[in-house]
Amino acid sequence: MALIQLIADNGYLVAALLGGGLVMGFIAGLLGVGGGAVLVPVLYEVFRSVGVGEDICLHLSIGTSLLVMVPTSLRSFYAHKKQGSVDLQVLRTLAVPVVIGVCIGIFAAKYSDPYTLKLIWVVCLTLLALRMVFAPDHWRLGSAVPLGYGMRIFGVLVGSLSTIMSIGGGAFTSTMMTLYGRPILQAVGTSSGIGPLIAVPGALGFAWVGYGAAGLPFGSVGYVSLVGAVVVIPASVLAAPWGAKVAHGIPKRTLELIFASCLGLISLRFFLSL
Repeated sequence: MALIQLIADNGYLVAALLGGGLVMGFIAGLLGVGGGAVLVPVLYEVFRSVGVGEDICLHLSIGTSLLVMVPTSLRSFYAHKKQGSVDLQVLRTLAVPVVIGVCIGIFAAKYSDPYTLKLIWVVCLTLLALRMVFAPDHWRLGSAVPLGYGMRIFGVLVGSLSTIMSIGGGAFTSTMMTLYGRPILQAVGTSSGIGPLIAVPGALGFAWVGYGAAGLPFGSVGYVSLVGAVVVIPASVLAAPWGAKVAHGIPKRTLELIFASCLGLISLRFFLSL
């Protein structure tokens, strides 16, 4: 009864999160992505609309998105592993450095003001969008993925940036693997294994560093909105097939340009709010 009363008293927040989950799910299904590049901006607008302060709004959006990413990233990884499209050697090389990077990203986000976080988002999203539009598929850095110290440093960078942006790391890892000649299916499959390494410690970390922060909406543990995650996950799962159905009739290159445009608009939105 107490939970029902809480939901009734905060109906606008729940309705806004439900709508945000539907939007996120449709876009994720349309574009074949499920990370924070889409979800964080949606959550940001939802939390702002219900009065969450600017000083914690982006932090709360990132932490909640990381929690949403946990079940989706685990499901994706197990599916790819079952199909045999995961390079476990590359994944083992990246695992510890990525987790170290996640820890760095958590504390970087904790001590970063909203301006700095938005600036990181603007730069990274702009670069990803430009890469999608202009980088040819035949670009190569080599014929074999290097597994030395350079790869470990790359893992730390992927972990830290992906945590700050609440993405599964696939945009960075799959790009790296294709630049070294790996098939796109193997690149995507291996990248799916990075998602849980970022999402699980990332969500726990944001809950910890934000514990006791002032101005959090009901149902939040630190910078993680449990209510937001509970509402968004089923809503996004419901809407994703709608987007996927629309995507079937659109050429791959057109989808890439749509995604790049989406990233560009999100980047512009945060740039204008700096």
